[in-house]
Amino acid sequence: MSEQTTPRSVSVLGLGPMGQAMVKAFLEAGVEVTVWNRSTAKVDAMVELGAKRAETVADALDANEVSVLSLTHYAAMYEVLGQAPEHLPGKVIANLSSDSPEKTRAGAAWVREHGAEFISGGVMSAGDNIVHPASYIFYSGPRAIFEAHAELLRPLSPQEYLGADDGLAQVFYQALLTIFHPWLLAFDQATAVIERSGHDIAQFVPFAIRSSEAFPYFMTEFSEANKNGGWADLASLKMMDAGAQHIIDASEEVGVDATFSHTAQAFWRKAVAASEQSGTAVSTYELMRGTA
Repeated sequence: MSEQTTPRSVSVLGLGPMGQAMVKAFLEAGVEVTVWNRSTAKVDAMVELGAKRAETVADALDANEVSVLSLTHYAAMYEVLGQAPEHLPGKVIANLSSDSPEKTRAGAAWVREHGAEFISGGVMSAGDNIVHPASYIFYSGPRAIFEAHAELLRPLSPQEYLGADDGLAQVFYQALLTIFHPWLLAFDQATAVIERSGHDIAQFVPFAIRSSEAFPYFMTEFSEANKNGGWADLASLKMMDAGAQHIIDASEEVGVDATFSHTAQAFWRKAVAASEQSGTAVSTYELMRGTA
């Protein structure tokens, strides 16, 4: 006779777009999933796909050892788990919600104070497409807890365990979003300039992609410079200020909001002023980290 195996199982609390994507990934991997959400319509949709319904938070926690949280922020974690704190002892909470590192550390302490284990995660994905080749998840918290449940969580995305600090996953996650958000705004501004200038955005995009291929070079060069106080040369800083003005002019000439470029220019000008005042080049990196 073939050996019988117990199916893997997990609870998912929070069924926004990301939570739903997680449920689908678990189900496709053969993991038994119990779901809970404030909106029953979202629960109904997941049940139709094969998930089990939890009528209450307590039911969701009781259903499995591990519960994955996909919520808007950590304040929502207190609201949700606070409905059934007496059901937390002996459980494992994997909170894959976004928030600040300090709020994550506080949340981890709260969960442990109520008798459960905790690991945090930061989901780096292409939107809610967690199966995209570029998607992965940062994890942090006690290594033993992560390793004990890594296989269960593996269907969600490739895993990058960073260390024992509960807030570390969010440090890396938020740092990468710090790069992504300005890029997204810059791309909106750039394509608006193309369109308002009477040209085809589709013609422009291949050149934007081609230009992005140089980003790894700049990241490598600037990361080395930032280890030593940042890239700074007064003439170059003035050139960046002038370059920002050209972008502002090109945008505003066709009626495109250049607020983002004005903000960038303000940093270059602040660095120029600080450099001229101190008699030595001051980098924007030093300004941002508060050491100039």
